[in-house]
Order: sequence, then structure tokens, then C-alpha cells
Amino acid sequence: MAVDFSRWRPWLFLLEPEHAHALSLRVLGGLNEMPKTRAHLWPHRASDPRLAQELWGLHFAHPVGLAAGFDKDGQALKSLASMGFAFLELGTVTPRPQLGNPGPRIFRYPQQRAVINRLGFPSQGGSAVADRLAATLPLAVPLGINIGKNRETPLTAAVGDYRALIQQLGPFADYFSINVSSPNTPDLRRLQDPQSLRPLLQELREARQKLQRQPPLLLKIAPDLASDEVTALAALAQEPEPLLDGFIATNTTLGRPSDWPHPDEAGGLSGAPLKRRANGIIAQLYRASSGRLPIIGVGGVATAQDVLDKIEAGASLVQLYTALIYEGPDLVRRITDALPELLTDRGVDHLGALVGRRAEHWATLPA
Repeated sequence: MAVDFSRWRPWLFLLEPEHAHALSLRVLGGLNEMPKTRAHLWPHRASDPRLAQELWGLHFAHPVGLAAGFDKDGQALKSLASMGFAFLELGTVTPRPQLGNPGPRIFRYPQQRAVINRLGFPSQGGSAVADRLAATLPLAVPLGINIGKNRETPLTAAVGDYRALIQQLGPFADYFSINVSSPNTPDLRRLQDPQSLRPLLQELREARQKLQRQPPLLLKIAPDLASDEVTALAALAQEPEPLLDGFIATNTTLGRPSDWPHPDEAGGLSGAPLKRRANGIIAQLYRASSGRLPIIGVGGVATAQDVLDKIEAGASLVQLYTALIYEGPDLVRRITDALPELLTDRGVDHLGALVGRRAEHWATLPA
């Protein structure tokens, strides 16, 4: 029996967005310890094998995962895995607890199927997350951990924050997402500059080498980069020993569509208006790196066609979050049920055959 989200959405939308999110997270957290209820709400269905991939030594039953931001502290991971996601990404986690920016800081735009947030990495901190993961794992799906620096940490000392989290959370991560692209922590995006990024990544690789398990390091980048900046980041994939194992493209955008009704609302925009911009960055990154490193595509994913657009732009996997707010927890099932027919329409027998097939198209479209 799938969850009939449409019955509850009007009531949730009466709540302030952050309160609605907190309530949803509490309910899902309660279901963590109710496996029979979870199985009733979200019965397991095997995915079409044509959608499965092996990346970084990990098995992904299909390409759709949960983006960072929904479950920042790992409070509802078992329930989220039961929804049918092929992988989860928690965070952003900071080394020390912090409240983030003052509220209100989340704004819904139902007509545009979009959200603006300026949360600023609210986090319970690395120790609390490590303790929770020790009590929760293992999961049935791969788990990524998105990590960032504390707000008060200067950029010159940022590497220490990222390194501490890799050391602390390394035993629990199937991959790390290095978040240097949130628009809501002052000056954070300056770490995307190669002169700052290279030494940071070198130190993080060294920190990872000291772990018993060595999860891949993925770089999460902004959608507001110029083409030459994307090319500079892609060069990291072209080195004999790449400093990265993959990319996540993209974070939220500071840009706004020309017809955006609330141009003065600060924060990162996500959802449908981000789709074309994110696809263009994915395609540029794929072409500039010659497809050498896998890309996880994020931004404006709400349908099976959105998934394939990102795959054909150059992503191997995709993530969604904002669409859950408007479409509900059965969205993943609907997408994965529809994908096999789209593969048949394209005349391919495996999803991997479509990766980057239309990268040139997406790379040349205006945002």
C-alpha cells in the first residue's frame, strides 16, 4: 500500500516549511524501528536489472538517490531506504554543532515547483552523527555523507574541518560528498577555485588513505560556474592520479529565472527552475573530463524523463529532494517504474548506454 501523500499535503502546507519538514522527519524517524509498518507502506519491489549499475565498487539497483539536505543528521535513514531510493546522502554535516542561519529560511513556490533555502548548514555535529550511524547501520543501500566546514572556521583552516569529518565518519560512509558549493555559508564557494581546491583535496586524499575503508571522494559543485571554471574542475579528472573519484552537479543556484516572482528572496534556489542550468553544467563537466569520472546529477528531477535527461547529459546517477515536497514519498517508485519503458523507446538494453549521449545538446543550451 503506497502512501497517499495527496491527502496530507494540504495540511502539511499549512505549516511553515521548516516545521513541516521537521514533522515529516520525526514521523519517518519513528518508522525506523517499525520494519513491518515500513514494509506495509512501501512494499519491496525489485528494480528492472537494466537500471542497475556498479560504480566505485558499490551496487546501485537503479539511478535515483536522495540528495543531501533532507536528512541532515541521519535521523530517518531506514525509512528513506524503504521508500525505494537506490542510495541516500545525509548531511551536510559540520564538525561541531551549529544552528545555521536565522529563520525564516525555507520558502516554497508550488506554482514553480521550487524552493529557496538559506539554512546555512544546521548540524548536530560529527560526533552526534557518528553515534547515530553506529546504532543504525548497515543499510540496504549505499550511504553518502555530505560534509562541510563550520561557519566560524576561516577558509584558511577549512581543510581541518573536512579532514576531521573524514576521519570521524569514514567508517560509516560509502562515499563522501565534499560540499564547497553551498551558497549559504559566506565565502564557501571560493574553495572551488583550483588554487584553494587542489591542496584541500590532496589533504583529504591523505586522510582517507589512513582509513581502513577508503570511500570515494566526490566534489559537489555549484551551478553558477562559468564554462572555464567547469573546465578547470574537470581537469582534476584528467590527471594520472585524479584527486577525485567523481562529481555531484549541482548544488542550489543563486541565479533566478527572468520571470521569477520573488527576485529579492536570498538563498539557494532548487527544483524545476534549476533543471536546465544543472543539465548544462553536467554536460560541460562530462565533455571536459572526457567522461572519466562518474557524475551524480542533481537539480529539477521530478519525472523519469528528467532522470534520462540528466543521464544523457552525462550523469550516471541522479538525486532528488525538492520534488518530494510536491510529489510525495511514492515519487521514487513512480519514476523507477516508468524508466524501463523509456529505455525501450530509446532502443537500448541498459541505462549505462545513455550516459553522455546528448551531452553536446545540453552543453550548448542557454541556462
